[in-house]
Amino acid sequence: MKKLAIAGAGALLSACATQPPLTDYSLGSGAPRSEAQQALEFDKADLKLRIEPATRSIAGDVTLTFSTRAPVNSVELDLDRNLPIDAIAVDGQPLPASRWRNPDGKLTVDLPQTLQPGKQVAVRVQYHGKPHVAKKAPWDGGFVWSETPDGRPWVASAVQGEGCDLFWPCIDHPTGKAKQVDEHISVPSPLVAAGNGIAMGMDEKDGWRTYHWRTRNPSTYGISINVAPYELLSGEYRSRFGNTIPLRMWYLPQSEKGAKELFAEFTPMLDFFESTIGPYPFGDEKMGVVETPHKGMEHQTINAYGNKYAKTAYGFDELLQHEFAHEWFGNQLTNANWDDMWLHEGLGSYMQPLYMQHLRGDQEYFALLMQQRAMVQNKAPIVSGKPKLEEDVYDTKRGGPGQDIYNKGSLVMHTLRGLIGDEAFFRAVREEVYGTPDPRPGNFSPRYGTTPEFMAIVKRASGRDLDWFFQVYLYQKELPELQATRSAGALQLVWKTEKNTPFPMPVEVRIGERIVNVPMTDGRGSVALPEGAGYTLDPHSKLLRRERHIERYQAWQEEQKKRKAKAS
Repeated sequence: MKKLAIAGAGALLSACATQPPLTDYSLGSGAPRSEAQQALEFDKADLKLRIEPATRSIAGDVTLTFSTRAPVNSVELDLDRNLPIDAIAVDGQPLPASRWRNPDGKLTVDLPQTLQPGKQVAVRVQYHGKPHVAKKAPWDGGFVWSETPDGRPWVASAVQGEGCDLFWPCIDHPTGKAKQVDEHISVPSPLVAAGNGIAMGMDEKDGWRTYHWRTRNPSTYGISINVAPYELLSGEYRSRFGNTIPLRMWYLPQSEKGAKELFAEFTPMLDFFESTIGPYPFGDEKMGVVETPHKGMEHQTINAYGNKYAKTAYGFDELLQHEFAHEWFGNQLTNANWDDMWLHEGLGSYMQPLYMQHLRGDQEYFALLMQQRAMVQNKAPIVSGKPKLEEDVYDTKRGGPGQDIYNKGSLVMHTLRGLIGDEAFFRAVREEVYGTPDPRPGNFSPRYGTTPEFMAIVKRASGRDLDWFFQVYLYQKELPELQATRSAGALQLVWKTEKNTPFPMPVEVRIGERIVNVPMTDGRGSVALPEGAGYTLDPHSKLLRRERHIERYQAWQEEQKKRKAKAS
């Protein structure tokens, strides 16, 4: 998800004052899975969805196939209760309404008989209704019912924050992925439905088109609806790993010029990620982008793009690059819990300065890092060590780190890279993403990751115990402060941390034209400093640390906002 809230493109029709409120259960994404849910293996989801722009409604016919690791007597799903259920069947046998219930969005289906390990069960749910409408997608999740500039339907879904249960019955938790998802999206002719994964054909009958798609291991919120009178750009990328990756972009006819320019960015972005991190994880499906009436979202193999083909001084589309990074950090590597969301957003955000360093050198690299540094807030630790809902992470009013999972997370990675070196750093990131330090197409599959796991991988890759590093940067709110005192021909340096934990971070000091590396054993060190000589701490900007001038700038910014709000 992109960080800054900017209204989506087109004539948005998403405001809907009469829509029923979501229950607290449906509003929250990532509630702890019950024992019954944890026992299930989600083998397949077959989604038949009819999208009706004229009435802003949908009709769903969804079959979910599960196996189990332990005997279970019921299947527990998530589905917004504002989508009335018409019928439920288990293995083709219709169930009476008394055998299922959905009081607050947690749909429980009692099975006719106990599901034993080694067996499968197919649960079919038929439903209809008006899905929750996003007021400001993608930051407020739901459907967007919009129009193209020439007045034709333009429909999209974006449900990262609130979850997949806003439009299909699912397990709304990061670990609730299905091994395979088939999508059959029906839309009025001549509209186009761009979907996840591989195109399996299109049928047309009685004024309706049904588009068929198939994908494997998609993230739960990565399943998306994208409907418009799209045109299509197609191409191929010959990977350095020997495979050929289909390139696809769906765009509005009015956007042809911008779409072609954006499409030209696909190849250099793929080359950067593959050369820096490793193989594109979904090369046997596609790299896909679709123009949407909202800003953007990392929908697996069909990234939502609504940045209006903006230009920047850096010469690349920042939103496309950020969402595309999530194919590695979010879709291939998925956090096991929302508390580990910095693995998506921090690593994904670090890819932007790295991309500029790859293409153009150090000036753009450090310029982007400085932009991120000016936005670090330190309102809460990046990681709490406890399971969290999505909103508990993104909302600082609920005690979450908010945007620090992006900006601070990125700068932590920059600092770690400087500490352990490129070889160990990229080896650790690669192993975290793929589960192997030597990924090749066919020898890895999407996986779940945690912060403690990443810490252990970094320890192996670097040969160093860096628990002190992660404890201060991830599990403490405040940044470490480097205190410098000049006395008796020496510069005394001391690291001060929030909880007074050890922080033996080496520090470079420039004295004249000489660079001195101060080891900082036990968080303290000194360097000879002749009388009258000047010095510069961390002259190559390797360290994320507390800096008072940035705090003064942020306070000034906040005061300007208050004055502006008061004047209006």
